[in-house]
Amino acid sequence: MEQRVINDKIYVIGHKNPDTDSICSAIAYADLRTKLTGKIHNARRAGHLNEETQYVLDFFDVKPPALLTDLRVQVKDVMMREIEGVKGSVSIKTAWSKMKEENIKTLPVTRDNKLEGLITIGDIATSYMDVYDSAILSTARTQYRNIATTIDGTVVIGNEHSYLLKGKVGIAASSRKLMADFIDKDDLVILSNRKEAQQLAVDLNVGCMVICGETEIADDILTQAQEKQIVIITSPHDSFTVARLINQSIPVRHFMTKREKLITFRMRDYVDDVKEVMMRKRFRDFPVVDNRGHFLGFISRRRLLNCRKKQVILVDHNEKNQAVDGIEQADVLEIIDHHRLSSIETLGPVFFRNQPVGCTATIIFQMYQENNVKVPKTIAGLLCSAIISDTLMFRSPTCTPLDETSARQLAEIAEVDIEMLAQAMFRAGSNLSGKTAEEICFLDFKQFTVNDTVFGVGQVNSMSAEELKEIKEKVLPHLEKARKNHSLNMIFFMLTNIITESSELLCTGPEAREKAISAFDLRTEMDDLHLKGVVSRKKQLVPALVEALQQ
Repeated sequence: MEQRVINDKIYVIGHKNPDTDSICSAIAYADLRTKLTGKIHNARRAGHLNEETQYVLDFFDVKPPALLTDLRVQVKDVMMREIEGVKGSVSIKTAWSKMKEENIKTLPVTRDNKLEGLITIGDIATSYMDVYDSAILSTARTQYRNIATTIDGTVVIGNEHSYLLKGKVGIAASSRKLMADFIDKDDLVILSNRKEAQQLAVDLNVGCMVICGETEIADDILTQAQEKQIVIITSPHDSFTVARLINQSIPVRHFMTKREKLITFRMRDYVDDVKEVMMRKRFRDFPVVDNRGHFLGFISRRRLLNCRKKQVILVDHNEKNQAVDGIEQADVLEIIDHHRLSSIETLGPVFFRNQPVGCTATIIFQMYQENNVKVPKTIAGLLCSAIISDTLMFRSPTCTPLDETSARQLAEIAEVDIEMLAQAMFRAGSNLSGKTAEEICFLDFKQFTVNDTVFGVGQVNSMSAEELKEIKEKVLPHLEKARKNHSLNMIFFMLTNIITESSELLCTGPEAREKAISAFDLRTEMDDLHLKGVVSRKKQLVPALVEALQQ
């Protein structure tokens, strides 16, 4: 049965190195879209939370969104063939019949739904064509029930669930003397309706008697067989037909490829990686299992063509190098942002909303109002916090009257004091004790490309000059190493003082300092680059740097 693994999730996600706006806007917009469409939208994060954002989520008792680091197509997005497995004890005849019925060439062998192996058409053909000795049924531990079913027979005496464990298969079609020469104890003997041959088999204490043809078995033979615990199976077929069919009763486990020799995939495996394996191993079907080894279905090269891209809504960014990895393989449905237009490409037209406001959360609050959807108290708190963060509590030049009005309305819904919330958020955000220089550099970091120059801008906000000084002493020696490790041409790091509404700019990389001096018309002899009135990365720093790099 062909079936797509259901993966109808729609992810709402912000940028890498997420800030408070990116996380809170994703949570809020997922809530709004779920209410408007009836389809579940799931907020996700593209990186680790910074201290400020973690404080906000804790304050409003909101669970952080799950981490999503790659949007490439996975096995769970691929059309699979779901097939019910068979037990290893079933006969190859039963397996063959199931394959014909379902028009398949590979059958999973499972136990309690856990994959034990695979049996293929080729394996079954081999079982027919290869020459096996007469002890193959006992070697394969064949169940008497399998033998009876294969020859359309009935177990008359004995336990049908027990197994043929010893002896060989013989046909009693010769004289009594010759029969006694080749039939041994515990053998399975194929007999006709001749009573003297049946009696000899009982006398020789065989393990199983298969009596062919429509015939009655004498009561004394039945009694003796029962006393000696000899299994008796009757079949309507003649001896030749029984002898031809009986090897089809061998259990599939004897011919299957065992689990440890199989190449299996997991639902979270990426299709790019799966294709590479498939190119090296020319099998028809590959089993998919879960973490506990449960069989889920088959995928093949053909089915990899029928994969479904992940559906995603981007918030607070529209630049490819800020997006989660694999964005080019995703189906972007919407973009909600307040930054400059950049490099995200989509396969088709999408809903794109971009407004010149200080925070994405402001736009999302507007959308709640436009659709007459009541903003939940918790969501209001998150949106308010995002605006406080992005506008530095209305001090940033990116802040518009709409941002401040929205934040104050949201604060009323959330029943919070903006000034007290802002102070607590900024204290949490600048409390970086215990974090390494690398972690501090990339807590709030965005990457940009101008012509052939790739540069990154990090930022830390604080209400304490002393705290910013300590951060500088920790980060500055690490910047050049970070630049090289992340293959960037330049790194700029803003130490922003919220109280004085100014930033000190740290630079590394060839010509980085010169470009910064040119961008802000600073004196070349300055030891430290202090930018008065510059607190916004988006509106003040990046545009000036871009212009300087383009000259």
